Amino acid sequence: MTAETALRVGLAAGRKFKRGDYRHRVVIGKDTRLSGYMLESALVSGFTSAGMDVFQFGPVPTPAVAMLTRSLRADLGVMISASHNSFEDNGIKLFGPDGYKLSDEVELEIEHMMDNGLNDYLAGPRELGRAKRIDDAQARYIEFAKRTFPKQLSLEGVRVVIDCANGAAYKVAPTALWELGAEVVTLGVDPNGFNINDGCGSTAPERMGQLVRERRADIGIALDGDADRVIICDENGEVIDGDKIMGLVAQSWHKEGQLSAPGIVATIMSNLALERYLKGLGLNLARTQVGDRYVVEHMRENGFNLGGEQSGHIVLSDFSTTGDGLIAALQVLAVLRAGDKPMSELCNVFEPLPQFLRNVRYRNCEPLENALVKEAIAEGERRLASQGRLVIRKSGTEPLIRVMGEGDDEKLVKAVVNDIVSAIEDAAAA
Repeated sequence: MTAETALRVGLAAGRKFKRGDYRHRVVIGKDTRLSGYMLESALVSGFTSAGMDVFQFGPVPTPAVAMLTRSLRADLGVMISASHNSFEDNGIKLFGPDGYKLSDEVELEIEHMMDNGLNDYLAGPRELGRAKRIDDAQARYIEFAKRTFPKQLSLEGVRVVIDCANGAAYKVAPTALWELGAEVVTLGVDPNGFNINDGCGSTAPERMGQLVRERRADIGIALDGDADRVIICDENGEVIDGDKIMGLVAQSWHKEGQLSAPGIVATIMSNLALERYLKGLGLNLARTQVGDRYVVEHMRENGFNLGGEQSGHIVLSDFSTTGDGLIAALQVLAVLRAGDKPMSELCNVFEPLPQFLRNVRYRNCEPLENALVKEAIAEGERRLASQGRLVIRKSGTEPLIRVMGEGDDEKLVKAVVNDIVSAIEDAAAA
């Protein structure tokens, strides 16, 4: 991801989303990576060159960009972030005027435009766009997030540890929790351009759990670099992943009649125990391929208002068009505040089944097309039968085959996964 690439994205996306003779506008947010300054300037140059006015927010969570795209009637929203990755990486997320991530088809069209005749998209001297900073973007998002918390409840008396991963939510998340009445203990709120996700946040929740125990907090909340995912821990510092968060919220919303459909949406990676738990509540679990965009697409097409991923992307479509770590945490806090049980009891809604994941690297071949690999997979499915399941898929970014198995019998699951991995390795080496 270079400045030149960002400039070309701005030019191509700006041209794609210019749809009339009015003044078009694009909003841009970013996390706290050092390279964000460079990429933001390049994007601004591209969009203004294409004739779009640019509103710059500075550091805000990804869901804030999605929300403000709609709120400010923008034609396009942009978030500069590499999410949970370390500071060396960066990327660009695009949202349409409805606040939803662009489809694969639209993104491919923009990529094609980036490689073909960008100079044709330049605006004339009088049609160039203008750029300005929006100083109240963080305050707007804080008020939006607070309104998702039940009005009849307060966080008075609740001690919360919040780990912002030295990322985009380092100001907004602690402020929103404090204004709702919580006693807030902060972690990961001193970004320096290099320390985003560095031993903190949702990918490294150990420090959060330790601080929860030290400060005798009621709950710990860990966001990732752009705050679109969340991991929680109970008062004992025990981690609660996205599956258990979805189970807790689903149970609460089902009881209150807030689910818009009789179930939730998750990916093929969510634990089988979640599916069984929901079935016991009379709810279904619809599964999609890995990726929060596919979860959102299924939710929109089938009328669900709750979905997410085991990794902590929780999508609550009553409030947001994308994963929102802070708003998901507020829904968990609402359950905690409305009841008289500690988090350790509230979140112990099911015991995850043993789950094993192994990655196999391959080169210049298609291991999954090998007859012996197919035979090993079929044998594994037969051995697990109704007591477990297999998920075998190619990585979308690397030459890897990911083999995941889960089931009631830990030894059996591990043996099945290892047998399939061995068959893939043999095929890859042939």
